[in-house]
Amino acid sequence: MGVRGPVAVAVAAVGAGVGLVFFDPNGPGSMWPPCPLYALTGIQCPACGSTRMVHALLHGDFATAWHLNAVMLVAGLPLLAWLWFRWLRAARRDERTPPLSPQVGVPVVALAVVWMLVRNLAL
Repeated sequence: MGVRGPVAVAVAAVGAGVGLVFFDPNGPGSMWPPCPLYALTGIQCPACGSTRMVHALLHGDFATAWHLNAVMLVAGLPLLAWLWFRWLRAARRDERTPPLSPQVGVPVVALAVVWMLVRNLAL
């Protein structure tokens, strides 16, 4: 199978980034879908605001990106990049991507839960 999967994901990410440069997710009638959890319940998931955060980053507005989702900016994007490179490396070696160890998975889940609670309970 090779690197087709990681390359396809990278192409899709670049395509979404290009879309975010030209199409604002903040406007009414945006082509970007809302968070399903937020749309149904009004509860912000740990990733809520990430599309708008990336839009702000791509337009050089770091302060707005920070305001929209600081945890995804500081921890989520680097984690996603690391996971993608890990997947690409395994694919290039024609290996299965090794599972995440509890030393990585448990803190990631804990951070996501704490972030979700903080952002929904903060006044």
